[in-house]
Amino acid sequence: MLRCKIAIQEYRRNINIVNKDGNIHKTSDGLSRWPLPNNTDNPAYVPEEASPEIPTEGISFKDFNTTFFEEVRNIYTQNKNCSILCQLLNNDCKNNSLIHALDEVWNKSYD
Repeated sequence: MLRCKIAIQEYRRNINIVNKDGNIHKTSDGLSRWPLPNNTDNPAYVPEEASPEIPTEGISFKDFNTTFFEEVRNIYTQNKNCSILCQLLNNDCKNNSLIHALDEVWNKSYD
C-alpha cells in the first residue's frame, strides 16, 4: 500500500491518499463484496475440473494388518477413562453414571 501511495504521489505531486476503514467508508465497491457466479454467463468463467474418481478395484485388503488397531483397542481397555469414553460413545453419551465415573479432569473436559 505504501509503495502504491508513494508512486501515485510522485506521479501527481499534490495528491493526498487517506485510508478509511470499512466501517467509516460506507460506499465500498460492490464487486469485491458480491462476486459473480462461476457459470457460462460470467465473462470470467473458469470451468471446474471434475475430480477423478478413485478406483476402488485397485485397493486390496487381502494383506491388511490389524495389529496396530488391536494394540490401540487394548490400550483403550486398559485405561479407565478411555474405556468409559468408549462406552459413552457406544451409548450416545446418555449414561450419567458413566459420565460421573470419569476422573475429575476428564469429567470437566467431557462437559
